Amino acid sequence: MWKSSRKEDEAPAPAVEPPMAPPPVTSAFVRAAEPMRDSLRSGEVATIGKSVVVKGELSGSEDLVVDGEVEGSIALRGQSLTIGPNGRVRANIEARNVIVHGRVDGDIHATDRVELRKSASLSGDISTARISIEDGAFFKGTIDIQKPEPGTAKMEPRPQAPAAAASVPVSTSTQGSLLEPKKF
Repeated sequence: MWKSSRKEDEAPAPAVEPPMAPPPVTSAFVRAAEPMRDSLRSGEVATIGKSVVVKGELSGSEDLVVDGEVEGSIALRGQSLTIGPNGRVRANIEARNVIVHGRVDGDIHATDRVELRKSASLSGDISTARISIEDGAFFKGTIDIQKPEPGTAKMEPRPQAPAAAASVPVSTSTQGSLLEPKKF
């Protein structure tokens, strides 16, 4: 019985394992990539790996992930730049969105948004329309909030203000208004 039970255990195991094995591997790979590419919108993304060192000017028309070292300048007008956890950038940066996980020494000019994640370290000035700084991030510099350029960022109307004004009932209580004379 011992030998037959072993054969029974071996036979179903290969049939069950292959369908179960690929989904965890795929989802683990996607989860590992999510922190670096969570805000990237386009399908085209260039990557500078951990062991790559770039000195000079970087420019392009696709999103960029820097997990290595860059010294010089980065110009990605209309695109997103992500500085990975291993990224070390000594450059002035110009992009639509900038997400910093690593270290940046230089100024950042973003037309839409700058995000400093908790592992970020930034020494330089920021000029952007919107900013997010997580608890634990290091920042030394100034922040200049710019109005979004027309056509680059959509301003959403605030429906709460008209709705709030319309939903305020006419006061029928005994409390007086500051505009009405007191009645004794």
